[in-house]
Amino acid sequence: MKKPVPGARRVPFDRLIECLTGIFERHGCSASVAAILAENCASAERDAAESHGLFRMPGYVSTLRSGWVDGRALPVVEDVAPGFVRVDAQNGFTQPALAAGRALLIEKVRTNGIAIIAIRNSHHFAALSLDVEPFASEGFVALAFINSMAVVVPHGAKAAVFGTNPIAFASPRADGPPVVFDMATSAMAHGDVSLAARENRPVPPGIGVDSAGQPTTDAAAILGGGALLPFGGHKGSAIAMMIEILCAAIVGSRFSYEVDWSSHPGAKTPNTGETIIVIDPNRGNSGLAPFAARVEELIGEMQEAGQERLPGDRRQAARRERLREGIPLSPAAIAMIEELGGHL
Repeated sequence: MKKPVPGARRVPFDRLIECLTGIFERHGCSASVAAILAENCASAERDAAESHGLFRMPGYVSTLRSGWVDGRALPVVEDVAPGFVRVDAQNGFTQPALAAGRALLIEKVRTNGIAIIAIRNSHHFAALSLDVEPFASEGFVALAFINSMAVVVPHGAKAAVFGTNPIAFASPRADGPPVVFDMATSAMAHGDVSLAARENRPVPPGIGVDSAGQPTTDAAAILGGGALLPFGGHKGSAIAMMIEILCAAIVGSRFSYEVDWSSHPGAKTPNTGETIIVIDPNRGNSGLAPFAARVEELIGEMQEAGQERLPGDRRQAARRERLREGIPLSPAAIAMIEELGGHL
């Protein structure tokens, strides 16, 4: 757990949601969209995923002000195949589009054992883990993929083509909260690089290059004309390419290099696509060991081998502590909320 910030104020989770809802409504979101985005942003802060929590609020607001995104969009859900749901977010945010198609998706998963939801023409600016964890809490296995704006150089190339293109996974287990991971296919998440730049601290070697294509540990140089590198060299680059295909070619949305917000100064959210695959692991497993119990066996073996922390453990610990004690907000965070028109 991180050390407490001097002068931090503890705010109840529900109160933070209420405050952020007001900000989103004030800057052009409908009441339903505002409520979904506010809970999502507050949940990231609750889980100590600061790079996708309150840190994102100025970007949300500036994007809404720019006219790049429609905060009142009504998603259109399309039932296109027995195991396939498409949603056109209508240039709105991704989370309301996912909420609109969720009931049909779950119906198809329960019927077929597996289904996919493909969301296009959508803006995602949040932690991808929050999209998949609820499915695991209901007993499903979920995989999510999303592309973004071009900030990652393919392995061996000289110009950015891919987004940070994160992948998230969630699975139920027999004894504990779902196992969840959320990772960028870039060497570091863009939000974490942005945090480093804001705090004027270097990033580790191997994260990115400057505008001349030279390796650098200067976060500001990576963001200011440079680019990120894929994790794991050619392996991470191949996964990033796969995500572009899953989130643009299949979905019918933009590739990361096609995102162009130049006519909307202040825009921060990429208009791309998201694909989520949901599996019912208990469908047709008659005679097999219970799925969650098998997952627990694997976790036990990992712990026996010496792995002390599982994916998602840090988030779960922060969640328990912050739901109990309140979410710590620094004086700077409180000032930012008030500047955006929020009232705590």
